[in-house]
Amino acid sequence: MNIVILAAGQGKRMNSALPKVLHPLGGKALLAHVLTAARHLQPQRLCVVHGHGGEVVRAALDAPDLVWALQEPQLGTGHAVQQALPALDASAAATLVLYGDVPLIKVETLSSLVAAAGDGMALLTAELADPTGYGRIVRDAHGTVQRIVEQKDADAREQAIREINTGIMVLPTAHLAAWLGALSNNNAQGEYYLTDLVAQAVAHGVAVRTVTVGDVWETAGVNSKTQLAELERVLQRRIADSLMAEGVRLADSARLDVRGDLRCGRDVFIDVNCVFEGDVVLGEGVEIGPNCVVKDAQIGAGTKVAAFSHIDRATVGCAAAIGPYARLRPGSELGNDVHIGNFVEIKNTRIADHSKANHLAYVGDAIIGQRVNIGAGTITCNYDGVNKHQTIIEDDAFIGSDTQLVAPVTVGRGATLGAGTTLTHDAPAEALTLSRVRQTTLSGWKRPQKKSVK
Repeated sequence: MNIVILAAGQGKRMNSALPKVLHPLGGKALLAHVLTAARHLQPQRLCVVHGHGGEVVRAALDAPDLVWALQEPQLGTGHAVQQALPALDASAAATLVLYGDVPLIKVETLSSLVAAAGDGMALLTAELADPTGYGRIVRDAHGTVQRIVEQKDADAREQAIREINTGIMVLPTAHLAAWLGALSNNNAQGEYYLTDLVAQAVAHGVAVRTVTVGDVWETAGVNSKTQLAELERVLQRRIADSLMAEGVRLADSARLDVRGDLRCGRDVFIDVNCVFEGDVVLGEGVEIGPNCVVKDAQIGAGTKVAAFSHIDRATVGCAAAIGPYARLRPGSELGNDVHIGNFVEIKNTRIADHSKANHLAYVGDAIIGQRVNIGAGTITCNYDGVNKHQTIIEDDAFIGSDTQLVAPVTVGRGATLGAGTTLTHDAPAEALTLSRVRQTTLSGWKRPQKKSVK
């Protein structure tokens, strides 16, 4: 089978410099959703017809299994498939036509359509209460498809038909070149309609079968940002339903945004207004508090992430406690039972089991051992203005509050740093290290007074 994806449209109503098929839905370009569905069908050839912004589209989504065909100028859907002809495998029995701005089509629906086509043609249709703007399926008295008439070319009787053409169709490859070559643009829009191939199939005695789509949103296209937002809600509802079926509890299924791939174990709880981006894995029993953002992260079983925390390209072990208002930046690797509290930022740091930084700290470019306590206000001074340097804190160390560790520096096993220390040399194991000005009291000292203005 060949698959042709039509993605050459300008998308004027999007009012955007970004090509329409690259606008994101659920964190992926519209065209990327269609490509995913197409690849599940394992076609012999997968061709994308591009036009407006074509080089940008190709640069964003090019892959070894794709062939590209340029449609310039854009003279209709029939003309678009003509441009793909040289790239198709002539030995393939069928050619499936999809659209780069129809992102939610199901693989199961496409498989049913291909099966229905057999050695003929198959159209994916839908029943709409208001079919305005769509091509109508015209049948004879026996219910056999005769042709498709576009809205602008339809008379009053044809406009009353509620069965519409979604545009997705399966065509017999052997007839494709001849049928496309016979197309005319003698119509209201002056374009070469792919839908005119239906009448040609009937004239040549080729069976035209139909499959009616179950959920109309499967074939909904995106022509404006309003339509894009509507489909985003449809997609998020689908994702929410799938997660709940797998045992995830959502505080409110309407207030979830998954912009990538979210995989969850059983009994995961996700509170409202959470955003998951990229590839995220949540182990069994994980709890995500409200208003959290999690991107390209793995979070181990039983971990609790409190409200307003951000986790970006980080790994968290089991039974950890994160937040509220915590930030784990790229390269952070946390072990089991690690506590990262409010307004603590971790970057490019490994923290071993049972260690904690509960308040107001920055730990960057560090290796932290087990059972380490990092006090409030502690920072690793890892950047000298040009290069990053590493801090090592070994097992069972205690870092007092308001401590600055000027990297590169090592704190030995079991060492204690007194509050307010600025550590510029290694701290030995099992010892107390301080760097603190002696406290002095000046009796009789008075605060400066504001000078009076005459």
